[in-house]
Amino acid sequence: MEFIAVFAGIASVWFSRKENILVYPVGLVNTVFYIYISIKGNLLGEASVNLYYTAMSIYGWILWSRKDKQKHEVILHISNSTRKDWVQQVLFFAFFYIVLFGFLTWAKKTLVPGAIPWADAFTSATAYTGMWLMAKKKVESWFWWIATNIASIPLYFIKGYVFTSVQFLILLILAFAGLTEWRRRAIETSRKKTSTFNI
Repeated sequence: MEFIAVFAGIASVWFSRKENILVYPVGLVNTVFYIYISIKGNLLGEASVNLYYTAMSIYGWILWSRKDKQKHEVILHISNSTRKDWVQQVLFFAFFYIVLFGFLTWAKKTLVPGAIPWADAFTSATAYTGMWLMAKKKVESWFWWIATNIASIPLYFIKGYVFTSVQFLILLILAFAGLTEWRRRAIETSRKKTSTFNI
C-alpha cells in the first residue's frame, strides 16, 4: 500500500509540474492510501492533510477543468501571487498551524503518545497552504511544497516509513523543478495578456 501510494504521489507531482489535469485523479490514489497509513502511524496531522488533499483534489479538478464557453480554452492559468495573496497565505498557514499544534499537543497526552506536535503541525499547515494555492495555479504553491517536503523527510523516516521518506526527497527535487517550470509559464501567460491588451 505504501509503495503504491508513493508511486502515485510522485506521478501526481510530475503531472502538476506539467500542468496536466491528471495530477488530481492520480493524486487521489495517493491521498486515500495515506489517510490509512498516517492514522496507523499516529500521524494524525498528516492524516488530516490527506483528507484535506482528497477534498481539495476534487475542488482543483473542477477549477482546472473549467473552460471558456466561446473560445473553449481553459480559464485558469498559472500566475504569481499579489501582496494581498501573500498575506492571505501566511494567515492561512498560521491559522492551521496553531489549530493543529494545539490539537496534537492534547492528542499526544491522551490518544497518540507517538505524535510530534510541532513537526506534524508544520508539515500539515504548509501542505494545506500548498494544496490550496495549487488549485488556484499560483506559482508560490511550490514554496509551500518545498517546506512540506523538507520537514516530511525526517518525520516519516523517524516513524519507520522509509519508502515515504524517500518519496518526499524525490518530491523535494520535483518541487524545485515545478517552481522553475511554473515561473516560466507565469511569465509566458503575462506576456500573452500584455500582447492581447496592446492589440
